Amino acid sequence: MTADPKPRSTSVTEMTEYVLPQHANPFGTVFGGQIMAWVDLCAAICAQRHAGRPCVTAFVDDLYFRGPVRVGQVVRLRAYVVATFRTSMEIDVRVSGENTVTGESWPTVDCRVTFVAMGDDARPTPVPALRLETDAERADQAAAEDRRRMRLAKR
Repeated sequence: MTADPKPRSTSVTEMTEYVLPQHANPFGTVFGGQIMAWVDLCAAICAQRHAGRPCVTAFVDDLYFRGPVRVGQVVRLRAYVVATFRTSMEIDVRVSGENTVTGESWPTVDCRVTFVAMGDDARPTPVPALRLETDAERADQAAAEDRRRMRLAKR
């Protein structure tokens, strides 16, 4: 039996990370790989909240670095389910930098990550559908289906 569709709001995940010297390159800005690790973690939590199951990363799409974050500043991440398929989900992750002293914030990274829900047998298992409540959410699902078709065609 398949679970009832879930709204996007049930799995939205937000994280805040403080950039310390061990996160930074010689220029004093956070390593891209560190941002990617935080993105993967935030998206994994979001996916698992939606699926109600452990999930694994299957694909990273459209990872775009827009601006640096320096030591002593904050990285804020926000992930939400964009679309669901049979056993996978596309998660959108928005990352921003923040200067907590001045209150300034700026876009840092935008990306999409696809996760697959795993069953007790460590094989892909169905996920609940996403309850599409707005025209924008329906458009997001359709665009994600197009991206998925293109990815699968490249295999």
